Amino acid sequence: MKAGILENNSVQKIEIVKVKDSLSFPCTDDISVEEPLEIRVSYQSEFEKTTRNISVTMRTPGNDAELAVGFLFTEGIISDREQVKEVYHSQAVCSRTGENTVIVELTEGHIPKLMNTERNFYTTSSCGVCGKGSIESIRTVSTFRTLEKKQQTVTLKTLYQLSEKLRTFQNNFSATGGIHASGLFDLNGNLLALREDVGRHNALDKLIGNALMAGQLPLSNHILLLSGRASFELIQKAAMAGIYVVAAIGAPSSLAVDLAKEFDMTLLGFLRDTRFNVYHQSRHVEIKTD
Repeated sequence: MKAGILENNSVQKIEIVKVKDSLSFPCTDDISVEEPLEIRVSYQSEFEKTTRNISVTMRTPGNDAELAVGFLFTEGIISDREQVKEVYHSQAVCSRTGENTVIVELTEGHIPKLMNTERNFYTTSSCGVCGKGSIESIRTVSTFRTLEKKQQTVTLKTLYQLSEKLRTFQNNFSATGGIHASGLFDLNGNLLALREDVGRHNALDKLIGNALMAGQLPLSNHILLLSGRASFELIQKAAMAGIYVVAAIGAPSSLAVDLAKEFDMTLLGFLRDTRFNVYHQSRHVEIKTD
């Protein structure tokens, strides 16, 4: 798997006025593009083909198929890439509507698990659970939860390199200063894939969707690095993908720590330069000093 970077339509140039002290001057600035994406699932029910609207999320355009498939997987609606027949943009009359609507068509005979998707069909770019209809519908169950975990070793040298490597490849953040990233590394600290988005949960869904479509799940031999804070929904999505080493450049929330303990995931926060906090260390992961 090679490192994946967003397409050029994720950044927009606009004319602004900069003010410094008592001086002002016009210039061109780069800003992150944010547009709605409607995710639909199409499947064959008993006697007819059914298409359901699952969610509308505010996202950065690019890697839409990965986002849609990753979202369906981390929400527990699908559990395997073999359940996905095709992913495509809607052929809507309005071109912009079509570009912002993705349909995930499931293989014949597969009925999606929709009982836990009670939503108002809208999530913001900053919240992955804002549209949920009940507390119970927030929780999803990982198909890899019962998978036997193998002992893993991660060195301090490897961990200390991660944040700088993420910054090096995070082109859109460098350009705009307003976008999140999720990076997937192997246990030796090699960057395998990177996805960026205005929504931190979207960036992770794109990353997991990419791995799902490539047949690489579970990601139990990998390290997930989050460019910002570690929230409950991000830890839950990581658990769905079988990841049990998560590092964040920012802080975790209390629910994120609780969930990491429940799934016995190693959770590190404030990973910067040569320091980090350990909020929970899996009994299956050893952090070595050399």
